[in-house]
Amino acid sequence: MLQKASVIGIFLFLASAFLSNVSAQTHLRSYLTTEEQLSNQQEVEFFHIQEGGDFNLEAIIEEGRKKEPDFDIPIVINARVEQFIQCFQTTFRERFVTWLARSGKYIPFMRRLLKEQGLPEDLVYIALIESGFDPYAYSRSKAVGPWQFIYLTGKRYGLKVDWWVDERRDPEKSTIAAARYLKDLYETFACWYLAAAGYNAGEYKIVKGMRRYRTEDFWTLTKVRYLKRETRDYVPLMIAAALVAKDPEKYGFTDVEYQKPLQYEKVRVPELTGLSVVANACEASLEEIKDLNPGLRRGVTPPNENDYEIKIPFGRKDLFDVTFEILRAYEKFEFKTHVVKKGETLKGIAQLYRVDLEPLLELNHLSKATSISKGTILSVPISRDEEIKLLTTARKKSGKGRDSSRRVK
Repeated sequence: MLQKASVIGIFLFLASAFLSNVSAQTHLRSYLTTEEQLSNQQEVEFFHIQEGGDFNLEAIIEEGRKKEPDFDIPIVINARVEQFIQCFQTTFRERFVTWLARSGKYIPFMRRLLKEQGLPEDLVYIALIESGFDPYAYSRSKAVGPWQFIYLTGKRYGLKVDWWVDERRDPEKSTIAAARYLKDLYETFACWYLAAAGYNAGEYKIVKGMRRYRTEDFWTLTKVRYLKRETRDYVPLMIAAALVAKDPEKYGFTDVEYQKPLQYEKVRVPELTGLSVVANACEASLEEIKDLNPGLRRGVTPPNENDYEIKIPFGRKDLFDVTFEILRAYEKFEFKTHVVKKGETLKGIAQLYRVDLEPLLELNHLSKATSISKGTILSVPISRDEEIKLLTTARKKSGKGRDSSRRVK
Protein backbone atom coordinates (compact mmCIF):
# COMPACT_ATOMS: atom_id res chain seq x y z
CA MET A 1 0.00 0.00 0.00
CA LEU A 2 1.25 3.50 -0.79
CA GLN A 3 0.95 5.23 2.55
CA LYS A 4 2.72 8.56 2.25
CA ALA A 5 2.33 9.83 -1.28
CA SER A 6 0.19 9.19 -4.30
CA VAL A 7 1.51 7.21 -7.25
CA ILE A 8 1.41 10.39 -9.32
CA GLY A 9 3.33 12.28 -6.65
CA ILE A 10 6.06 9.63 -6.49
CA PHE A 11 6.32 9.46 -10.26
CA LEU A 12 6.52 13.25 -10.73
CA PHE A 13 9.17 13.49 -8.04
CA LEU A 14 11.34 10.92 -9.84
CA ALA A 15 10.51 12.32 -13.25
CA SER A 16 11.42 15.89 -12.31
CA ALA A 17 15.03 14.90 -11.71
CA PHE A 18 15.18 12.90 -14.92
CA LEU A 19 13.54 15.56 -17.07
CA SER A 20 15.19 18.67 -15.62
CA ASN A 21 17.83 18.86 -18.35
CA VAL A 22 15.48 18.21 -21.27
CA SER A 23 14.54 21.38 -23.15
CA ALA A 24 10.87 22.06 -23.74
CA GLN A 25 9.45 21.98 -27.26
CA THR A 26 6.22 23.54 -28.41
CA HIS A 27 5.46 21.61 -31.58
CA LEU A 28 2.43 19.31 -31.23
CA ARG A 29 1.95 16.18 -33.29
CA SER A 30 -1.44 14.42 -33.29
CA TYR A 31 -2.12 10.77 -33.94
CA LEU A 32 -4.42 9.99 -36.81
CA THR A 33 -8.01 9.57 -35.78
CA THR A 34 -9.60 6.18 -36.28
CA GLU A 35 -11.54 7.55 -39.23
CA GLU A 36 -8.37 8.82 -40.94
CA GLN A 37 -6.65 5.49 -40.45
CA LEU A 38 -9.56 3.66 -42.02
CA SER A 39 -9.58 6.10 -44.93
CA ASN A 40 -5.87 5.53 -45.56
CA GLN A 41 -6.34 1.78 -45.42
CA GLN A 42 -9.04 1.96 -48.06
CA GLU A 43 -6.57 3.57 -50.48
CA VAL A 44 -4.47 0.40 -50.49
CA GLU A 45 -5.72 -2.44 -52.67
CA PHE A 46 -5.11 -5.96 -51.47
CA PHE A 47 -5.02 -8.86 -53.86
CA HIS A 48 -6.03 -12.35 -52.83
CA ILE A 49 -4.81 -15.37 -54.75
CA GLN A 50 -7.18 -18.05 -53.61
CA GLU A 51 -6.22 -20.92 -55.93
CA GLY A 52 -4.11 -23.40 -54.02
CA GLY A 53 -4.59 -21.41 -50.84
CA ASP A 54 -0.84 -20.99 -50.25
CA PHE A 55 -0.39 -17.31 -51.01
CA ASN A 56 -2.08 -14.26 -49.51
CA LEU A 57 -0.63 -10.88 -50.46
CA GLU A 58 -2.70 -9.14 -47.80
CA ALA A 59 -1.15 -11.27 -45.07
CA ILE A 60 2.35 -10.53 -46.37
CA ILE A 61 1.70 -6.78 -46.44
CA GLU A 62 0.18 -6.83 -42.97
CA GLU A 63 3.12 -8.82 -41.67
CA GLY A 64 5.49 -6.24 -43.09
CA ARG A 65 3.92 -3.34 -41.30
CA LYS A 66 2.54 -3.16 -37.79
CA LYS A 67 -0.73 -1.35 -37.40
CA GLU A 68 -0.69 1.53 -34.95
CA PRO A 69 -3.11 1.09 -32.02
CA ASP A 70 -6.41 2.93 -32.12
CA PHE A 71 -7.45 5.35 -29.39
CA ASP A 72 -10.87 6.65 -28.42
CA ILE A 73 -9.48 9.66 -26.55
CA PRO A 74 -7.53 12.50 -28.20
CA ILE A 75 -3.81 11.71 -28.45
CA VAL A 76 -1.40 14.62 -28.77
CA ILE A 77 2.32 13.98 -28.60
CA ASN A 78 4.48 16.86 -27.45
CA ALA A 79 7.80 17.23 -25.67
CA ARG A 80 6.33 16.56 -22.24
CA VAL A 81 4.58 13.38 -23.37
CA GLU A 82 7.80 12.10 -24.95
CA GLN A 83 9.73 12.93 -21.76
CA PHE A 84 7.31 10.87 -19.67
CA ILE A 85 7.60 7.96 -22.09
CA GLN A 86 11.38 8.12 -21.75
CA CYS A 87 11.04 8.19 -17.97
CA PHE A 88 8.83 5.08 -18.09
CA GLN A 89 11.57 3.39 -20.10
CA THR A 90 14.38 4.30 -17.70
CA THR A 91 14.03 5.80 -14.21
CA PHE A 92 10.53 4.47 -13.59
CA ARG A 93 10.83 1.27 -15.60
CA GLU A 94 10.66 -1.31 -12.79
CA ARG A 95 7.55 0.20 -11.26
CA PHE A 96 5.89 0.65 -14.65
CA VAL A 97 6.47 -3.02 -15.50
CA THR A 98 4.61 -3.86 -12.28
CA TRP A 99 1.74 -1.59 -13.34
CA LEU A 100 1.58 -3.17 -16.79
CA ALA A 101 1.57 -6.66 -15.28
CA ARG A 102 -1.30 -5.73 -12.98
CA SER A 103 -3.18 -4.06 -15.84
CA GLY A 104 -3.83 -7.47 -17.36
CA LYS A 105 -5.98 -8.29 -14.36
CA TYR A 106 -8.09 -5.14 -14.27
CA ILE A 107 -8.19 -3.46 -17.68
CA PRO A 108 -10.54 -5.93 -19.47
CA PHE A 109 -13.47 -5.58 -17.08
CA MET A 110 -12.82 -1.87 -16.42
CA ARG A 111 -13.00 -1.22 -20.17
CA ARG A 112 -16.32 -3.04 -20.29
CA LEU A 113 -17.72 -0.97 -17.42
CA LEU A 114 -16.59 2.30 -19.03
CA LYS A 115 -18.18 1.25 -22.31
CA GLU A 116 -21.44 0.38 -20.53
CA GLN A 117 -21.45 3.90 -19.11
CA GLY A 118 -21.03 5.35 -22.61
CA LEU A 119 -17.45 6.54 -22.07
CA PRO A 120 -14.20 6.11 -24.03
CA GLU A 121 -12.55 2.88 -22.93
CA ASP A 122 -9.08 4.43 -22.97
CA LEU A 123 -10.01 6.48 -19.91
CA VAL A 124 -8.97 3.31 -18.08
CA TYR A 125 -5.41 4.67 -18.18
CA ILE A 126 -6.40 7.26 -15.61
CA ALA A 127 -6.47 4.39 -13.11
CA LEU A 128 -3.03 3.35 -14.36
CA ILE A 129 -1.45 6.71 -13.49
CA GLU A 130 -3.54 7.20 -10.36
CA SER A 131 -2.70 3.93 -8.62
CA GLY A 132 -1.05 1.44 -10.95
CA PHE A 133 -4.33 -0.50 -10.59
CA ASP A 134 -3.68 -1.09 -6.88
CA PRO A 135 -6.96 -1.39 -4.90
CA TYR A 136 -5.07 -0.60 -1.68
CA ALA A 137 -3.28 2.52 -2.94
CA TYR A 138 -3.50 5.31 -0.35
CA SER A 139 -2.29 8.86 -0.92
CA ARG A 140 -1.11 11.67 1.31
CA SER A 141 -4.42 13.44 0.65
CA LYS A 142 -6.25 10.31 1.88
CA ALA A 143 -7.38 9.29 -1.59
CA VAL A 144 -7.99 5.55 -1.78
CA GLY A 145 -8.30 2.77 -4.32
CA PRO A 146 -7.54 2.24 -8.01
CA TRP A 147 -9.30 5.48 -8.97
CA GLN A 148 -8.03 7.41 -5.93
CA PHE A 149 -11.27 8.84 -4.58
CA ILE A 150 -11.19 11.11 -1.56
CA TYR A 151 -14.00 10.51 0.93
CA LEU A 152 -16.37 13.31 -0.11
CA THR A 153 -16.12 12.70 -3.86
CA GLY A 154 -16.57 8.99 -3.32
CA LYS A 155 -19.63 9.62 -1.19
CA ARG A 156 -21.05 11.94 -3.86
CA TYR A 157 -20.84 9.11 -6.39
CA GLY A 158 -22.27 6.40 -4.18
CA LEU A 159 -19.20 4.82 -2.60
CA LYS A 160 -19.78 3.75 1.00
CA VAL A 161 -16.95 4.26 3.48
CA ASP A 162 -17.19 3.27 7.14
CA TRP A 163 -15.53 1.02 9.71
CA TRP A 164 -16.70 -2.11 7.91
CA VAL A 165 -16.27 -1.30 4.23
CA ASP A 166 -14.40 1.05 1.92
CA GLU A 167 -15.96 0.77 -1.51
CA ARG A 168 -13.29 3.03 -2.97
CA ARG A 169 -11.13 -0.11 -2.91
CA ASP A 170 -13.68 -2.16 -4.83
CA PRO A 171 -12.48 -2.24 -8.48
CA GLU A 172 -15.98 -2.64 -9.90
CA LYS A 173 -17.84 -0.14 -7.74
CA SER A 174 -15.08 2.45 -7.92
CA THR A 175 -14.86 2.13 -11.71
CA ILE A 176 -18.59 2.79 -12.04
CA ALA A 177 -18.25 5.78 -9.72
CA ALA A 178 -15.26 7.10 -11.68
CA ALA A 179 -17.21 6.70 -14.93
CA ARG A 180 -20.09 8.74 -13.52
CA TYR A 181 -17.70 11.43 -12.30
CA LEU A 182 -15.84 11.60 -15.62
CA LYS A 183 -19.13 11.79 -17.49
CA ASP A 184 -20.17 14.78 -15.37
CA LEU A 185 -16.79 16.42 -15.96
CA TYR A 186 -17.08 15.96 -19.72
CA GLU A 187 -20.58 17.42 -19.69
CA THR A 188 -19.09 20.45 -17.93
CA PHE A 189 -16.03 20.97 -20.14
CA ALA A 190 -16.82 19.16 -23.45
CA CYS A 191 -13.12 18.26 -23.56
CA TRP A 192 -11.47 15.10 -22.26
CA TYR A 193 -8.22 16.89 -21.40
CA LEU A 194 -10.03 19.42 -19.21
CA ALA A 195 -12.17 16.62 -17.76
CA ALA A 196 -9.02 14.68 -16.81
CA ALA A 197 -7.48 17.82 -15.29
CA GLY A 198 -10.70 18.32 -13.35
CA TYR A 199 -10.51 14.75 -12.10
CA ASN A 200 -7.09 15.55 -10.67
CA ALA A 201 -7.56 19.09 -9.37
CA GLY A 202 -11.33 19.33 -8.96
CA GLU A 203 -13.77 20.82 -11.44
CA TYR A 204 -14.04 24.19 -9.69
CA LYS A 205 -10.30 24.78 -9.97
CA ILE A 206 -10.45 24.24 -13.73
CA VAL A 207 -13.59 26.37 -14.19
CA LYS A 208 -11.99 29.22 -12.25
CA GLY A 209 -8.82 28.98 -14.37
CA MET A 210 -10.78 29.01 -17.62
CA ARG A 211 -12.59 32.15 -16.54
CA ARG A 212 -9.49 33.90 -15.26
CA TYR A 213 -7.42 33.25 -18.40
CA ARG A 214 -10.34 33.24 -20.84
CA THR A 215 -9.48 29.94 -22.45
CA GLU A 216 -11.08 26.58 -23.05
CA ASP A 217 -7.79 24.93 -24.00
CA PHE A 218 -5.95 22.71 -21.54
CA TRP A 219 -2.53 23.35 -23.09
CA THR A 220 -3.01 27.11 -22.72
CA LEU A 221 -3.71 26.65 -19.01
CA THR A 222 -0.46 24.71 -18.64
CA LYS A 223 1.53 27.72 -19.86
CA VAL A 224 0.64 29.77 -16.79
CA ARG A 225 1.40 28.95 -13.16
CA TYR A 226 -2.22 28.74 -12.11
CA LEU A 227 -2.35 24.95 -12.02
CA LYS A 228 -0.14 22.86 -9.76
CA ARG A 229 2.67 20.96 -11.42
CA GLU A 230 0.83 17.66 -10.88
CA THR A 231 -2.25 18.89 -12.77
CA ARG A 232 -0.21 20.44 -15.60
CA ASP A 233 1.51 17.09 -16.06
CA TYR A 234 -1.60 14.97 -15.56
CA VAL A 235 -2.76 14.86 -19.19
CA PRO A 236 0.73 14.35 -20.69
CA LEU A 237 1.24 11.54 -18.16
CA MET A 238 -2.09 9.96 -19.11
CA ILE A 239 -1.25 10.14 -22.82
CA ALA A 240 2.22 8.68 -22.28
CA ALA A 241 0.80 5.84 -20.19
CA ALA A 242 -1.83 5.07 -22.84
CA LEU A 243 0.72 5.04 -25.65
CA VAL A 244 3.06 2.66 -23.86
CA ALA A 245 0.36 0.42 -22.38
CA LYS A 246 -1.35 -0.13 -25.74
CA ASP A 247 1.90 -0.90 -27.58
CA PRO A 248 4.46 -1.95 -24.96
CA GLU A 249 6.76 -3.79 -27.35
CA LYS A 250 7.26 -0.63 -29.38
CA TYR A 251 8.69 1.07 -26.31
CA GLY A 252 10.87 -1.81 -25.20
CA PHE A 253 8.58 -3.52 -22.70
CA THR A 254 8.93 -7.06 -23.96
CA ASP A 255 9.32 -8.83 -20.62
CA VAL A 256 5.96 -8.07 -18.97
CA GLU A 257 4.21 -11.05 -17.38
CA TYR A 258 0.59 -9.93 -17.41
CA GLN A 259 -1.71 -11.16 -14.66
CA LYS A 260 -4.76 -13.14 -15.71
CA PRO A 261 -7.99 -11.13 -16.25
CA LEU A 262 -10.14 -10.90 -13.14
CA GLN A 263 -13.16 -13.22 -13.30
CA TYR A 264 -15.76 -13.73 -10.63
CA GLU A 265 -19.37 -14.50 -9.82
CA LYS A 266 -21.56 -12.77 -7.26
CA VAL A 267 -23.54 -14.30 -4.43
CA ARG A 268 -25.55 -12.76 -1.62
CA VAL A 269 -24.93 -13.51 2.04
CA PRO A 270 -26.41 -12.41 5.40
CA GLU A 271 -24.94 -9.70 7.61
CA LEU A 272 -21.70 -10.38 9.48
CA THR A 273 -20.71 -13.31 7.28
CA GLY A 274 -17.02 -14.08 7.66
CA LEU A 275 -14.88 -14.29 4.55
CA SER A 276 -13.47 -17.56 5.85
CA VAL A 277 -16.98 -19.06 5.61
CA VAL A 278 -17.28 -17.86 2.03
CA ALA A 279 -13.84 -19.25 1.18
CA ASN A 280 -14.65 -22.68 2.60
CA ALA A 281 -18.06 -22.76 0.92
CA CYS A 282 -16.55 -22.36 -2.54
CA GLU A 283 -13.33 -24.27 -1.84
CA ALA A 284 -11.13 -21.22 -2.32
CA SER A 285 -8.38 -19.79 -0.16
CA LEU A 286 -9.11 -16.91 2.19
CA GLU A 287 -6.60 -14.81 0.26
CA GLU A 288 -8.53 -15.41 -2.97
CA ILE A 289 -11.75 -14.14 -1.39
CA LYS A 290 -10.02 -11.13 0.14
CA ASP A 291 -8.45 -10.35 -3.23
CA LEU A 292 -11.88 -10.38 -4.89
CA ASN A 293 -13.40 -8.23 -2.12
CA PRO A 294 -10.80 -5.61 -1.16
CA GLY A 295 -13.56 -3.25 -0.03
CA LEU A 296 -14.30 -5.36 3.06
CA ARG A 297 -12.07 -4.02 5.83
CA ARG A 298 -12.81 -6.36 8.75
CA GLY A 299 -12.96 -9.81 7.22
CA VAL A 300 -16.77 -9.90 7.46
CA THR A 301 -19.72 -8.40 5.65
CA PRO A 302 -21.23 -5.32 7.34
CA PRO A 303 -24.07 -5.54 9.89
CA ASN A 304 -27.65 -4.60 9.07
CA GLU A 305 -27.25 -5.74 5.45
CA ASN A 306 -28.92 -9.14 5.19
CA ASP A 307 -28.50 -9.47 1.44
CA TYR A 308 -24.91 -8.35 0.94
CA GLU A 309 -23.36 -8.99 -2.46
CA ILE A 310 -19.95 -10.66 -2.40
CA LYS A 311 -17.63 -11.92 -5.14
CA ILE A 312 -16.38 -15.50 -5.42
CA PRO A 313 -14.15 -17.22 -8.03
CA PHE A 314 -15.81 -17.80 -11.37
CA GLY A 315 -17.50 -21.19 -11.71
CA ARG A 316 -17.97 -21.78 -7.97
CA LYS A 317 -21.53 -20.51 -7.50
CA ASP A 318 -23.25 -23.91 -7.65
CA LEU A 319 -20.82 -25.33 -5.09
CA PHE A 320 -21.30 -22.29 -2.87
CA ASP A 321 -25.08 -22.60 -2.95
CA VAL A 322 -24.87 -26.22 -1.77
CA THR A 323 -22.37 -25.80 1.08
CA PHE A 324 -22.74 -22.26 2.42
CA GLU A 325 -25.67 -22.74 4.79
CA ILE A 326 -24.10 -25.88 6.28
CA LEU A 327 -20.76 -24.20 6.97
CA ARG A 328 -22.29 -20.97 8.20
CA ALA A 329 -23.74 -22.75 11.22
CA TYR A 330 -20.22 -23.59 12.41
CA GLU A 331 -18.25 -20.46 11.54
CA LYS A 332 -19.66 -17.32 13.05
CA PHE A 333 -18.59 -13.74 13.59
CA GLU A 334 -17.06 -13.03 17.00
CA PHE A 335 -17.93 -10.22 19.38
CA LYS A 336 -17.63 -9.44 23.06
CA THR A 337 -20.42 -8.45 25.41
CA HIS A 338 -19.85 -5.53 27.74
CA VAL A 339 -21.99 -4.74 30.79
CA VAL A 340 -22.15 -0.98 31.23
CA LYS A 341 -20.99 0.40 34.57
CA LYS A 342 -21.98 3.65 36.22
CA GLY A 343 -20.40 6.67 34.55
CA GLU A 344 -19.38 4.89 31.35
CA THR A 345 -20.05 6.41 27.94
CA LEU A 346 -20.28 4.88 24.50
CA LYS A 347 -17.18 6.76 23.41
CA GLY A 348 -15.26 5.54 26.45
CA ILE A 349 -16.31 1.93 25.87
CA ALA A 350 -15.22 2.16 22.21
CA GLN A 351 -11.82 3.48 23.31
CA LEU A 352 -11.55 0.72 25.92
CA TYR A 353 -11.83 -1.97 23.24
CA ARG A 354 -9.92 -0.02 20.61
CA VAL A 355 -12.78 0.06 18.14
CA ASP A 356 -14.34 2.98 16.37
CA LEU A 357 -17.54 4.36 17.82
CA GLU A 358 -19.44 3.89 14.56
CA PRO A 359 -19.40 0.06 14.41
CA LEU A 360 -20.23 -0.13 18.12
CA LEU A 361 -23.31 2.02 17.52
CA GLU A 362 -24.26 0.15 14.35
CA LEU A 363 -24.00 -3.29 15.90
CA ASN A 364 -26.19 -2.24 18.85
CA HIS A 365 -28.66 -0.17 16.79
CA LEU A 366 -27.79 3.01 18.70
CA SER A 367 -27.03 6.60 17.77
CA LYS A 368 -24.52 9.07 19.20
CA ALA A 369 -27.36 10.77 21.05
CA THR A 370 -28.42 7.56 22.80
CA SER A 371 -27.87 7.58 26.57
CA ILE A 372 -26.89 4.28 28.15
CA SER A 373 -27.62 3.24 31.69
CA LYS A 374 -25.91 0.98 34.20
CA GLY A 375 -26.46 -2.68 33.40
CA THR A 376 -26.99 -2.22 29.66
CA ILE A 377 -25.41 -5.07 27.70
CA LEU A 378 -23.55 -4.03 24.57
CA SER A 379 -22.08 -6.11 21.76
CA VAL A 380 -18.53 -5.08 20.85
CA PRO A 381 -17.23 -6.19 17.41
CA ILE A 382 -14.00 -8.14 17.07
CA SER A 383 -12.32 -8.13 13.69
CA ARG A 384 -11.00 -11.48 12.45
CA ASP A 385 -8.00 -9.67 11.02
CA GLU A 386 -7.35 -7.38 13.97
CA GLU A 387 -7.83 -8.94 17.40
CA ILE A 388 -9.12 -6.29 19.77
CA LYS A 389 -7.29 -5.96 23.05
CA LEU A 390 -8.02 -3.83 26.09
CA LEU A 391 -5.89 -0.76 26.51
CA THR A 392 -4.16 -2.12 29.61
CA THR A 393 -4.43 -5.21 31.72
CA ALA A 394 -4.85 -3.02 34.78
CA ARG A 395 -7.87 -1.31 33.29
CA LYS A 396 -9.39 -4.67 32.47
CA LYS A 397 -9.06 -5.73 36.11
CA SER A 398 -10.35 -2.44 37.50
CA GLY A 399 -13.96 -3.62 37.34
CA LYS A 400 -15.09 -1.00 34.83
CA GLY A 401 -17.27 -3.34 32.84
CA ARG A 402 -17.33 -7.09 32.57
CA ASP A 403 -17.01 -8.82 29.24
CA SER A 404 -17.28 -12.30 27.83
CA SER A 405 -16.72 -13.69 24.36
CA ARG A 406 -19.71 -14.70 22.31
CA ARG A 407 -20.40 -15.57 18.71
CA VAL A 408 -23.19 -14.48 16.43
CA LYS A 409 -24.12 -15.67 12.99
